[in-house]
Amino acid sequence: MATQPLFGLLPAGQPLITAPTSQPNPTSFLYLLPSSTPSNPKPFAHLAVFLLPGITLPENTAAAIYVALNPSAFAPGGAGSAGANFKFLGGVGPGKESAVFKLSASSNSSPAEGVVIGIDIEDAGSVGERIQQLQSQSQSQSTALVRAGGGAGAPSTELLAQRIITNAFNFLSSYSGQVGPAGVEVVPLKAFQEWWRKFETKIKNDPSFLERQQD
Repeated sequence: MATQPLFGLLPAGQPLITAPTSQPNPTSFLYLLPSSTPSNPKPFAHLAVFLLPGITLPENTAAAIYVALNPSAFAPGGAGSAGANFKFLGGVGPGKESAVFKLSASSNSSPAEGVVIGIDIEDAGSVGERIQQLQSQSQSQSTALVRAGGGAGAPSTELLAQRIITNAFNFLSSYSGQVGPAGVEVVPLKAFQEWWRKFETKIKNDPSFLERQQD
């Protein structure tokens, strides 16, 4: 059993989550996330996942991130992991400590069921290959859309994710400090919450600011 949280999950408009709902085995983690909250009744569509400060995965491994396409499997009386149909979303690990994912309507269809995210610590090479396959598919789809539309449209999900991460990094870097004899660099969780509060306010005041070229 993990002695400390390894990952942070931040559904858009909701509080930061660090504790898994369950841990089927030492390298697998399940997070049952409410799709909406009383303060934000609209189901979230984007999810940020990142390694918590000071966390280092075992050598030659990465965290593969999945979403259950049938979250009802985890409802009371359901089949659980054995009956779940997981879809690979991407991964995080050394050199790519965070990622933002856009969830499709099929993976976030019922507020009562919520969203089930699975994170497995797997071979880094295997995770990297699947990420490249997803990127190739995304690029092919984007090219087809541009040809059909006759020009460039809205920024891709990948580009928006990069801009969100850049915005977070620029804000959080001022809060970083070092602890312990080895001088491990950490960022307090309160700083993440403060960044999200300000980021959410900016989104509400100017919903299209991420679609513009950032300096």
